[in-house]
Amino acid sequence: MNEHGEQPENRLREELPDDVAPSGSPAAGAPAGHAAQDAQPVGDGLTGRQRLLKGLWPPRLTRAQLIVALLLFGLGFGLAVQVASNSDSDSALRGARQEDLVRILDELDDRTERLEDEKQGLEKQRDELENSSDQAEEARKQTLEKERQLGILAGTVAAQGPGITVTIEDTKGTVEADMLLDAIQELRAAGAEAIQVNGVRIVAGTYLADSGKSVSVDGNKINAPYRFQVIGKPQDLEPALNIPGGVVQTLEKEQATVTVERSTKIIVDALRPAKRPDYARSSSQ
Repeated sequence: MNEHGEQPENRLREELPDDVAPSGSPAAGAPAGHAAQDAQPVGDGLTGRQRLLKGLWPPRLTRAQLIVALLLFGLGFGLAVQVASNSDSDSALRGARQEDLVRILDELDDRTERLEDEKQGLEKQRDELENSSDQAEEARKQTLEKERQLGILAGTVAAQGPGITVTIEDTKGTVEADMLLDAIQELRAAGAEAIQVNGVRIVAGTYLADSGKSVSVDGNKINAPYRFQVIGKPQDLEPALNIPGGVVQTLEKEQATVTVERSTKIIVDALRPAKRPDYARSSSQ
């Protein structure tokens, strides 16, 4: 007790602010047993756990992070599609017979050989132009030969040579235009140089469409049986149609009958009129 008759503890309690309790003492007006439970959080009124959750959610994404996330999603989706596509191809080949796999391998080798021959032919033409004493005459010869080749491709001149004849019997009327288009595409990929179907010349711009129970080729209606006359290497053309899951198997599933005959002389004489472009002109003019 001091000179004023006050105890030290009471004096200290009077000097402290109302909202601050002495160390080890409960808040003013609160029971001692409930001091910890009634204590209020400081600052913004949130506990430490609540502030942690508030900082983590909702997530705050910057524009750069969002762009990176979208790019990663697109990359992952593309990889998944590629893996699925490869798995389907592998499954088809895994289920094929040994002779079918050998045939596919032979066809790939033949295509590689054709491309190599074409490369060598172009290199030979280049060497002839470079080494010929009369380059103008050599250039004229090569131009005429190129014109003949382009005429065959454009269907403006007749052609003959070895090849195959493909006949498709469609008694059920189930053969559609897209099936014939697949046959044309497969023959082209196998090295066909000239094709005509039921007297209609097939060229680069040929289109096919269904026309009732028949097929229209460049606006010309043709009916079954569909007869393809194809000039090319028979050893390449016929296997291309008979690969597993290829043209022949697809048509046979539709109850069509397909026969392929090799020949040393196929004549493709259906012609297309030479059409002069309305606007395009040679850049050399």
